[in-house]
Amino acid sequence: MRIVVKVGSNLLRTEREDIDLRFLSKLAEEVKELREKGDEVLIVSSGAVLCGAKKLGVKERPGDLTTRQALAGIGQAYLMHLYDTVFSNYGLTVGQVLLTSDIFRKGNEDRLRNAQSTLERMFEMGVVPIVNENDTVAVSELVFGDNDFLSVYVSYMLGADLLVILSTAGGLINDKGRVVGEVRSLEEAFKFVRGTGSDFGSGGMRSKLEATRLAVSIGVPVVITGKEDNLVRVRELKTTGTVFRPVKRRFRRKLKSMAMVEEPKGAVIIDEGAVRALREGRSLLPAGVLRVEGNFRAGDIVSVMNPEGIVVGKGKVNFSSEEIDKVKGQKGYKVKDILSTTKEEVIHRDNLIVFQ
Repeated sequence: MRIVVKVGSNLLRTEREDIDLRFLSKLAEEVKELREKGDEVLIVSSGAVLCGAKKLGVKERPGDLTTRQALAGIGQAYLMHLYDTVFSNYGLTVGQVLLTSDIFRKGNEDRLRNAQSTLERMFEMGVVPIVNENDTVAVSELVFGDNDFLSVYVSYMLGADLLVILSTAGGLINDKGRVVGEVRSLEEAFKFVRGTGSDFGSGGMRSKLEATRLAVSIGVPVVITGKEDNLVRVRELKTTGTVFRPVKRRFRRKLKSMAMVEEPKGAVIIDEGAVRALREGRSLLPAGVLRVEGNFRAGDIVSVMNPEGIVVGKGKVNFSSEEIDKVKGQKGYKVKDILSTTKEEVIHRDNLIVFQ
């Protein structure tokens, strides 16, 4: 079994602002046990900015990006030193892998394969890869997500069987203050989101849910749980946190690549009736389109969003943004007349991936 474990910045420190060596020791012990079962474990770890701040005695997260990048450059060495020291005590060898999100973009397939080959070789050598975004040159983790999305992209790249996102919240908290054991509808789950992150982290539950929706849509189960949970039990989806099971529908490689690699050129906003139709496996018709955002051409990849602005899918459009704007809300036969075309779907279901 191949498991990706995502560790956020705020998990690496104690309430007294010290590095949480007890947590790192617990993590190493559980990784060792998983490896003894024959599993391969990769850790996506934030914390470079936190470690840099610790080194320099900075008490608060800096407001400007350049200072955060400088702290990341200082702290990355310290972060890896911590992992190396603690994991070595359990007979584990770690390896640093710094990635930038552009390797997951269309046109960079060679770089993606190189990164994949390196990680595969590390597994063959018995190494535990510690992956982080290269924050001194990249900005996405420092601004968005605290590596939540990077952990999904790495899971996709390596064909992971499970993604575990460790969170200070311990799971998705409902309106009664309790952890939701299993989520059936991610759309409902977003109603419980509060806040956007804290201190040296840049994520928060919304980021984790957005990343989780992407993961389960491409077939990767996700568990969001706290650092007190036991990874050996989580491996069996037995957790004190929240389980998100993958969608049952199997997508072709083309659609998975569309979801993960293709950058959208714009967005099509649709009504709730159209959202339900897409989730039933139907094509997107102009009748359900409310408006378009951005300028794109026929054949481009776009995001599909519900009226609240939540992305519910991605697909390849049959018409340009200007053409869709002309026929939005129209029935199929009118579309053919207005655009002088034989097609009536904005996005055919064969060219559409719907996020759950």
